[in-house]
Amino acid sequence: MNMLQELDEVKNRYEELERLLADPKVQGNPREMQKLARERAEIAKLVETYREYKRVGDEIEENRSLLAESDDELRDLVKSELQALKERQALLEEEIKVLLLPKDPRDDKNIFLEIRAGTGGEEAALFAADLFRMYAKYAEINRWRVEVMNQNPTGLGGFKEIIALVEGKGVYSRLKYESGVHRVQRVPVTESSGRIHTSAVTVAVLPEADEVEVEINPNDLRVDVFRSSGPGGQSVNTTDSAVRITHMPTGMVVTCQDEKSQHKNKAKALKVLRARLLDKLLEEQRSEISEARKSQVGSGDRSERVRTYNFPQNRVTDHRVGLTLHRLDSILEGNLIELVDALNSHFQAEALKSRR
Repeated sequence: MNMLQELDEVKNRYEELERLLADPKVQGNPREMQKLARERAEIAKLVETYREYKRVGDEIEENRSLLAESDDELRDLVKSELQALKERQALLEEEIKVLLLPKDPRDDKNIFLEIRAGTGGEEAALFAADLFRMYAKYAEINRWRVEVMNQNPTGLGGFKEIIALVEGKGVYSRLKYESGVHRVQRVPVTESSGRIHTSAVTVAVLPEADEVEVEINPNDLRVDVFRSSGPGGQSVNTTDSAVRITHMPTGMVVTCQDEKSQHKNKAKALKVLRARLLDKLLEEQRSEISEARKSQVGSGDRSERVRTYNFPQNRVTDHRVGLTLHRLDSILEGNLIELVDALNSHFQAEALKSRR
């Protein structure tokens, strides 16, 4: 099937959905109405762009017929307009190709953002805190909600690990390419000689999993409870409210101690565990599908160095797209839109190459 046939089928389905949504029988069934409305919304942008593409194509044909006119002035005007229409048509065609790409079903999901200090000791922990603040600011700009699920703070205000649930529209679609090793180059606050150190922090972005996607057998879990503790080992509360869940088949361990309620901590830990199990399952599927494509950019490989933050030069470089921006201070305030857009465009281009 060529692209125009595929587009005609989508347009016909859209028109059928419009008829169905106007049917009194469907309107009397809220569940069916919601399902059809959601399907229509998913293809509305594609249909709208295709209609514009066809309209521009019709205008091009009309202008071509006018070229036979003998009036030189009119012919020059038509040629100019024809060139602009052809450029518009080419842009619409590229937009359609992107819209035709298979949609990642997880794009609208909430995420678990896991940030862990890597090499660099206390300096890495401090940068983990900087990164968490950056993502929290970006979430605030997008009106997303951030809920800390678990944190392991250090005495100087850093984090050995922090896990947060980020909820909102299109969270995963915007942040899914943040996974990987983030490297920082700066003079640590603990460095008296002024030498620049290089430290690393790992970021993992996991889509929130529904219970139907990942079913957890309670018999596969070992649940331990203990008292919460803060930096330096001091007790946060005097009851055994902290929860550690071990998933015995995989050996995954999730700890949660942010709530004073053991029940709430267990519920949070199970949410994180479910997301990690889904990520593991998806990673196994990706490995099977793309064994021959080890360099696949969207693999979410956490061992890959994805970005460097250089403080002395106020510079951020994303190594996957070769983009360097000299406004690190602004980026750390959550102004990530240019980086996020560049990554999404890059992956769309890679997907288009593999589709051809």
